[in-house]
Amino acid sequence: MAERTNVYEAMIIFDSNRFARERAGMAAEVEKMIQAEKGEVLVSRLWEERRLAYAIAGQRKGAYWLIYFRGPSSMLTALNRQWEINDGILRHLVLKIHPHIVDVVLEHAKAGPQTPAPAPAAAPAAASKVDDLEVPEYEA
Repeated sequence: MAERTNVYEAMIIFDSNRFARERAGMAAEVEKMIQAEKGEVLVSRLWEERRLAYAIAGQRKGAYWLIYFRGPSSMLTALNRQWEINDGILRHLVLKIHPHIVDVVLEHAKAGPQTPAPAPAAAPAAASKVDDLEVPEYEA
């Protein structure tokens, strides 16, 4: 009986210094790892480059790469191990996409990032009556 395949979403944080030097090479390396484990890459793109919340391996910035792929669940163990020992990958997370929403998620991922809509003008804040509040007194 053939093993069932699933669609997965992986977010990989690349070392931004190395990513700047090898922009296409790092993504291609990850895609080759997936294909070597009998997986099929569906969408692969840069999500964004940003400052990290905390330093990881001495790095303060990271390049977030979003990749969707299809393959057997047995491939995840090998991929996780390869990504953990890769010097250019700071962190990674793999999630299984529910079969009912695969098409919608992939369509959204292929569309790429969208510019945010301008925020509507804020209504003036209502005046508050702070003077009418009674504040209890506490003895220290």
